[in-house]
Amino acid sequence: MLIGKKILITGGAGFIGSHLCESLASNNLVTSIDNYLTGKESNHVTGVTYIKGNTSDIDRLVSSDFDIVFHLGEYSRVEQSFDDIEIVWESNKVGTFAVLEFCRAHSIKLIYAGSSTKFGDGGLGRSQSPYGWTKASNTELVINYGAWYSLNYAITYFYNVYGPREIREGKYATVVALYAEKMRRGECLGLVSPGSQRRNFTYVKDVVRALELIGTGGYGDEFGIGHVQSYSIRQIAELFGGEIEIMDPRRGNRQTADLVTDKTMALGWRPEMSIDKYIELLRANNWMDPVDKN
Repeated sequence: MLIGKKILITGGAGFIGSHLCESLASNNLVTSIDNYLTGKESNHVTGVTYIKGNTSDIDRLVSSDFDIVFHLGEYSRVEQSFDDIEIVWESNKVGTFAVLEFCRAHSIKLIYAGSSTKFGDGGLGRSQSPYGWTKASNTELVINYGAWYSLNYAITYFYNVYGPREIREGKYATVVALYAEKMRRGECLGLVSPGSQRRNFTYVKDVVRALELIGTGGYGDEFGIGHVQSYSIRQIAELFGGEIEIMDPRRGNRQTADLVTDKTMALGWRPEMSIDKYIELLRANNWMDPVDKN
């Protein structure tokens, strides 16, 4: 557990970042940098200092007085990244280089949020989209910074994170929240062909618990954060129970991803929420985000 630390979270007003802010704010001094591409002011957490800006300007936006940087503030959509390649480059390459230089210059531990697309389709996922390639190549750069400059780092890999505050509508909506919104409106659930693509859906609070453990005692690569049970997208649609509409295949849409969680579990982490239970909680709450009673 992290206590008494000065922590910088990039993307702290976003979906995962806001939950991490919420978990850390009571026992630490937490600052967020977010450009609000997908972040929202409604996600702000009391006690956190929020700064609007790009990670490429990190040196100008914040002081160097931090113990840990959780770098979550990158572009994080696969299919959309083909159209958004300039944003992807600015965020995931220029921005992340600036974060690495900031951490190197000031001897700050970096927790980098990689992507499980790197492990997709037997390793092909790393180059199937601009998003996948930038994220995978960034993990190599972080590792090299560790070797070149003795940077203290840990690289995590997210597996299809879901939960409250997930984006429900528009270009950047993700499947669980999108399906919940479709059910709320009585609309068909779009199923991208073939529908057999499998995902290890992982609850956001479980991800945050893992990040805190890794921030405390993790070093190196391959800290995957994913639920052991995988589901096909068709199975997820069937769990929701709505009418299904088949959609055309999309570029970059991997079929599988290897689960790499041994190092995270060695720290004592286990996922507690399952996607089928969460869908039942959504159903019980009329398809709105369930109330967190923890």
